Amino acid sequence: MDTRFIAEFAPMYVEAAGLTIKIGSIGILISFFIGIFGSLAEYYRIPVLKQIVSVYIELSRNTPLLVQLYLLYFGFPKIGVVLSSEACAIIGLSFLGGSYMTEAFRSGLEAVEKIQMESALSIGLSRIQVMRYVIYPQALSISVPALCANVIFLIKETSMFSAVALADLMYVAKDLIGLYYKTDEALLMLVIAYLILLLPISIFASWLERRLRYAGFGN
Repeated sequence: MDTRFIAEFAPMYVEAAGLTIKIGSIGILISFFIGIFGSLAEYYRIPVLKQIVSVYIELSRNTPLLVQLYLLYFGFPKIGVVLSSEACAIIGLSFLGGSYMTEAFRSGLEAVEKIQMESALSIGLSRIQVMRYVIYPQALSISVPALCANVIFLIKETSMFSAVALADLMYVAKDLIGLYYKTDEALLMLVIAYLILLLPISIFASWLERRLRYAGFGN
């Protein structure tokens, strides 16, 4: 194990990790908004919109992120739409993540008993108020484990960004392997980098799930 090589190129992984966090955070945030919108369309069974969301979910979840990125980066320029590497990464991750977030939020909404909606309406609350103050807070707490699992999944999926020439962690590792043939060292730093990114999220998710369970949410 070449420790000098690791010490020399570790800053490149730090920089790549920053880019991974930046793009991943934006994509995941957009995914949350897509998930909220899509779950409401399915929950209220809005005509046409529900069918569109269903098609989107099936298309997104049954095509690999790598294929989606290739389509955005190499396919769209054929029709005159040229996107930067960062734009492709954000759109691809949001498109994939939105479907998973939609399903997570939808399962949380459906877990809340219908009688709560009826009871809240009976005391004079509007449907918007019922959703905002009664249904969605409970659905969100129920969905926490699935949402946290989706966040971890999406961060791991950022390893596909190297396919569109984005200098993320995987791109740096492959570049160093190709230049210096230091496979063990490059992959070791890659594993450590992802562990540093993902372990805090996993620990926080476990803590949050326990707190919600002890508080009586999600039961």
